[in-house]
Amino acid sequence: MTQYLYPQNLKATANLWLWSLKDFMIMGIAALLSIIILVNTGFAIPAAATLCYGFLTIRMDETTILDFIRYAVKYFISTQQYYEWR
Repeated sequence: MTQYLYPQNLKATANLWLWSLKDFMIMGIAALLSIIILVNTGFAIPAAATLCYGFLTIRMDETTILDFIRYAVKYFISTQQYYEWR
């Protein structure tokens, strides 16, 4: 008898450690480029930007800090609020 194991939520996004696979790939490529730039020129800003992106995209309970910042900017700055006074 063969037993198959399925995940609880088949529609959930694939995660690798604390990041989604897309964010992990972006961080890997950015880290590689940052290391090359740091070694050749001594310029550390791309490495700092990569670390900031990595921190902002840590995924907990299907949301990230970056998602929260996007929602806040959308709510407070880019979309019009509708107020009705009575």
